[in-house]
Amino acid sequence: MSDGALSQAEIDALLSGVDSSSMGGSAPSTALPGSDEERKALHDLLTETDENQGRALSTMTGTTVTFNGPEVSFSNRDLVLGQLPDQVVAVKADFSTGFPGEHVFIMSEDMAKRIASLLNKEDNIVLDEMALSMIGEVVSQLIGTQITALTKATNNTSIASVSPEATNVPKAVIALPNGTFPVALYNIDLGDGTQRQLWEIYGPTVSSNIAKAIASATKKAPVRQSATTDSQPAIVTAMPNMSNIQGTMPMPGYPMTGYTPPNVQSVQFPNLLPQNAAMEQGNIGLIMDVFMEMTVELGRTRKLIKEILSMGEGTIIELDKLAGEPVDILVNHKLIAKGEVVVIDENFGVRVTEIVSPADRVSE
Repeated sequence: MSDGALSQAEIDALLSGVDSSSMGGSAPSTALPGSDEERKALHDLLTETDENQGRALSTMTGTTVTFNGPEVSFSNRDLVLGQLPDQVVAVKADFSTGFPGEHVFIMSEDMAKRIASLLNKEDNIVLDEMALSMIGEVVSQLIGTQITALTKATNNTSIASVSPEATNVPKAVIALPNGTFPVALYNIDLGDGTQRQLWEIYGPTVSSNIAKAIASATKKAPVRQSATTDSQPAIVTAMPNMSNIQGTMPMPGYPMTGYTPPNVQSVQFPNLLPQNAAMEQGNIGLIMDVFMEMTVELGRTRKLIKEILSMGEGTIIELDKLAGEPVDILVNHKLIAKGEVVVIDENFGVRVTEIVSPADRVSE
């Protein structure tokens, strides 16, 4: 009788998401069936965003980034894990509204380090919390371009995603959807001529709902036809004798008999600026009640592990900020302003002294 302990084989099976009762069976198929319409809808949608995603990453990293792909196929947990390196960086970015459900990006450690090095202008970077935060910001930019394309393709203006969260983990512990799901595989050149792979995975209900919404929006789109087509000959009418028609505008060469000039008045156009402002105010009002994380950063520093382990009560940590220098104000880990520390009653506060320009936010 078993003592209740799991064998190593059962532990490995649980980590890889395989049912231990099925161990010893045949290997999974390398190709899984899926809806051709669903695959094509995702492929066409993501292909349209390739150029914009490459441009966004190029702006952030300061180098030329090229997206090749994607190759969209249906897969499952076992097949995906078989393609991944042992240690990966997974970025969970589930859709919260519009098409709610699972959405995750997976890349190798090498790719994550390359991106973080370009963003931080530093070689031999370590995938610490700050570097992973940078990876999350990059994925946030990619999702932004996808949501824009999705909104245009489906006419759904409520699409939103949770804040991406990047983790550096063994591949066996990645949270992947159950059953069969679509996978988009990109080959990305980060400016050094090396092709690195990025996996984008959708939950099965997410991709199915997206495909249905795209198909529905396509059917409802109005079809514009020209007045004259190959199957419809142009209709030609004979010119009437304008001399027998009273009170109408004569054609050139016809007499002016009985013609009365029309009463022409200038058109007064309303001022459009107030209407545009009201429209913008109405659009921004849709997200006014969305919570965002705001943090104030006094400063940063880098320490060796042995220095961190030697810390104790009374240890003084020197930061990279000078005394009196403005502190950084971040929203969702993105620098938006600078300020000075103040005291309000018994609490600390920050007085905003400078708003960071959009161009500076992108370059951060």
